[in-house]
Amino acid sequence: MNGLFGLLLILHILASIAVIGPAFLVPVIRRSARTAGQLRFAFSITSKLAIFPKMGGAVLILTGIWLMILTKMGLSQMWLNLSILLALLMVATIGGLIEPRMKKVMQIVSEAQGQRDEVPAEFVRAMKKIAPLESTAQFLMIAITVLMVVKPF
Repeated sequence: MNGLFGLLLILHILASIAVIGPAFLVPVIRRSARTAGQLRFAFSITSKLAIFPKMGGAVLILTGIWLMILTKMGLSQMWLNLSILLALLMVATIGGLIEPRMKKVMQIVSEAQGQRDEVPAEFVRAMKKIAPLESTAQFLMIAITVLMVVKPF
């Protein structure tokens, strides 16, 4: 059982990296675009990176549940309960608030393809509305990571 625990823990940590990494990098990549061409390229890259948080999230949930069963911890630890709650809030923020808005932004970018190479003003306005949501999701990820590592209570 010790070997299985170690393997699951490693998979759990790798899955969390697959979720957290793109979530921090994707907004930075998108915000770095200065021209419409760079913006299209940034969206091309970030759309390819989008698979990692989805796959990592599934592995994270499965390994987390399996680890809880193996350790017979269940939901007896407050840090774990709070981590799960924050993770659900993060998923709701990303899936329910950020992704639908990003679809609109991607439409703006694709419509600007035939125009000049300057970033559309509508894109800038839309991203200013999304930025606080992305910051919220990033803060939630940091809080979850701290809770998982420190296990304060």
